[in-house]
Amino acid sequence: MEGKEISMPTKYDPKSVEEGRYQWWVEKGFFQATDDPEKKPYSIVIPPPNVTGKLHLGHAWDTTLQDIITRMKRMQGYDVLWLPGMDHAGIATQAKVEEKLRKEGKSRYDLGRSKFLEETWRWKEEYARHIRSQWAKLGLGLDYSRERFTLDEGLSKAVQEVFVSLYKKGLIYRGEYIINWDPVTKTALSDIEVIYKDIQGALYHMRYPLKDGSGYIEIATTRPETMLGDTAVAVHPDDERYKHLIGNTVILPIVGREIPIIADEYVDMEFGSGAVKITPAHDPNDFEVGNRHDLERILVMNEDGTMNEKAGKYNGMDRFECRKQIVKDLQEQGVLIKIEEHVHSVGHSERSGAVIEPYLSTQWFVKMKPLAEAAIQWQKSEEKVHFVPERFEKTYLHWMENIRDWCISRQLWWGHRIPAWYHKETGEIYVDSNPPKDIENWEQDPDVLDTWFSSALWPFSTMGWPNTESSDYNRYYPTNCLVTGYDIIFFWVSRMIFQGIEFTGKRPFQDVLIHGLVRDAQGRKMSKSLGNGVDPMEVIEQYGADSLRYFLATGSSPGQDLRFSTEKVEAVWNFANKIWNASRFALMNMGGLTKDEIDLTGEKTVADRWILTRLNDTIETVTRLAEKYEFGEVGRALYNFIWDDFCDWYIEMAKLPLYGEDEDQKKTTRSVLAYVLDQTLRLLHPFMPFITEEIWKNLPVEGESITVAEWPKVREEFNDPKAVEEMKLLVDIIRSVRNIRSEVNTPMSKKIKMLIKANDESILQKINNNRKYIERFCNPEQLTLDTSIEMPNKAMTAVVTGVEIVLPLEGLINIEEEIARLEKEKEKLMKEVERVQKKLSNENFLTKAPEKVVEEERAKEKDYTEKLEMVKARLQELKGV
Repeated sequence: MEGKEISMPTKYDPKSVEEGRYQWWVEKGFFQATDDPEKKPYSIVIPPPNVTGKLHLGHAWDTTLQDIITRMKRMQGYDVLWLPGMDHAGIATQAKVEEKLRKEGKSRYDLGRSKFLEETWRWKEEYARHIRSQWAKLGLGLDYSRERFTLDEGLSKAVQEVFVSLYKKGLIYRGEYIINWDPVTKTALSDIEVIYKDIQGALYHMRYPLKDGSGYIEIATTRPETMLGDTAVAVHPDDERYKHLIGNTVILPIVGREIPIIADEYVDMEFGSGAVKITPAHDPNDFEVGNRHDLERILVMNEDGTMNEKAGKYNGMDRFECRKQIVKDLQEQGVLIKIEEHVHSVGHSERSGAVIEPYLSTQWFVKMKPLAEAAIQWQKSEEKVHFVPERFEKTYLHWMENIRDWCISRQLWWGHRIPAWYHKETGEIYVDSNPPKDIENWEQDPDVLDTWFSSALWPFSTMGWPNTESSDYNRYYPTNCLVTGYDIIFFWVSRMIFQGIEFTGKRPFQDVLIHGLVRDAQGRKMSKSLGNGVDPMEVIEQYGADSLRYFLATGSSPGQDLRFSTEKVEAVWNFANKIWNASRFALMNMGGLTKDEIDLTGEKTVADRWILTRLNDTIETVTRLAEKYEFGEVGRALYNFIWDDFCDWYIEMAKLPLYGEDEDQKKTTRSVLAYVLDQTLRLLHPFMPFITEEIWKNLPVEGESITVAEWPKVREEFNDPKAVEEMKLLVDIIRSVRNIRSEVNTPMSKKIKMLIKANDESILQKINNNRKYIERFCNPEQLTLDTSIEMPNKAMTAVVTGVEIVLPLEGLINIEEEIARLEKEKEKLMKEVERVQKKLSNENFLTKAPEKVVEEERAKEKDYTEKLEMVKARLQELKGV
């Protein structure tokens, strides 16, 4: 059997390494779940990206973590299913398609529902292709044979089943409530689709005159336009100022309507005047007060945020224009007594950015209390969902404990149509998965369901549920891990948990790995307005997918935000280049070694025994930390082992036997080199799949691809603590000599005298056994090793555990030249210290310069002073003072 022909270019080029590789993996079916009953199943469902455009860095981070987990599990022998898919993203997608139509001078109403949906499906197909190409660029090991979409037939069936089931249990109801209304997209929003921002507004103080003419009652509001729908003024029942007025009436300014003064404990006596206007159709709290006091609900606004006919003369005006006009009119009537500046929290639509209008509307709701209580109880059982980091469980439980009913209807066309029909004559409601038989007498609800309603079912609907006989559902559900950002714990994680428990009687996933947000190098959130967004595809174009993946996976600890930095990605590229060059050297020096010729039983050098022990340590550390999702720590362990141990020490030491005459020694070193490189590439593969595959295919190994190679295991027979001790001693000696050479500007190429004094015979023996390494890496002209040595007059010394290293100055340097050089250095440093101290003693500078500049000068002073002291000490040594 001949060795493999090596085909590695001299330079690591990510483009050529990655080109065509992903397509080969997919075609070969390496990522397909096998359904092999001999293997234990392991499953993850991808958080489905919205079909609204490009994937961003957050997606790249999220999916890279999943890819690392699934690649590692596949190598560990699991039957892995990583299920891909996309979300129809109701509001977001419809808004994009409507924007496209607007540019063409059309609206959805011009097309009609059916044609508009055809247009949206075309959009979906185009962007789904785009997303798949980005997944490919990242190298994601997805099982495309099981790809799902939240509007596909199977998922639509699951959605209908859930809706009908919850409705029949009395957990879905239709009712008139104050909801969050987006006047731009003209749809209801759930509480968590509303972003609150502090806005500089105004508090308008008005006097509502008492009907009997005995005075007035003062109220304050931030939304004077809603006063047109006022149906009462409320005061606290215990408020002594107003007790005598309860039951009386006031005349509503402008409108002239008579409204009662009522008592309700909702009123805060301490805020403003202690009296508040009640507008049941335009405020959620007022709605509740209105219910308690049987008040009329007067809606004075249209769905698009303009005033309606009940607003009288303001009919047709935009809500904010109406506000300005009403304020003018109130001032003219002498009713408005003052306007004060007021910063208050105002809800904005997450999708359109419009100011949310609390709006009376008939919508569909999920009754959340019973579902939330079941999910809270579940967390007390052994089958609880494990949050990583644990602290996010509190975030989840806090939200569940304070949950409100969920408004699930949306006034859109793109989405799951609500399976409810209204009888054209009787108004009777019919809810079922199938339309009524006499369909001509019924009209279907035009609304669709909130996007999160379908994505809440994602872990089980994608597996074939409600068909509980489905082989995928029975084999791969519940899933093992969900990876997602902390920003959608409420939106998505919580909903998947309560729906999973309700409909499958199981948790939807065992673990939830929570990561943070990707921020820019300054820690700012990436946004269009700041122009600090980064396209992951551009990073891949420049540095390769492996460099981006490794940076994303190892750049922070679980739950923490990640700061993106091009310099750090570039540093990873350097690491990849180091791996490439070290591997190329190893492969070029394997002398055509075949898999059958690899023999680790021969006599090994201390370097061989040490690197095998360190490999064992690294396998144990990487496996243990990866199981805990500590990928930042895994990255550090791999980096230290590959860069320091393998490249900087082992490969350099391996050159001695590789370039030597001892054929047995050469064969053993080649075998160790091949084995360690193979195992290291396997450990690194989940992080850097492309470069590891490219190098691995050149190694003398069995197997078609590293993606399905076995995960490394610790081999106890290779653990050699003595080799570690010996190697540490060697490395300490070599480093000390290099440090001394550097200190006195003596290059490694110059031969020097060396004396090494060992504390005892056993240490001396260790050094003698490895004398060849000291000769190779310290370049001594003359090497003396003993337990007692005669100290020269002038020498540089270093002490490491059990050993004193002595380098006589004579021959190491020209003492006179070195003294002259150091005197110049001393003079230069004294000037720098004097300059910086003068600056720091200048009061003008200290008070006027920015703090950062002052701190920089203080740091310089410390640095120059320390260097000066070191130079003075060296001069003393050399002069023998």
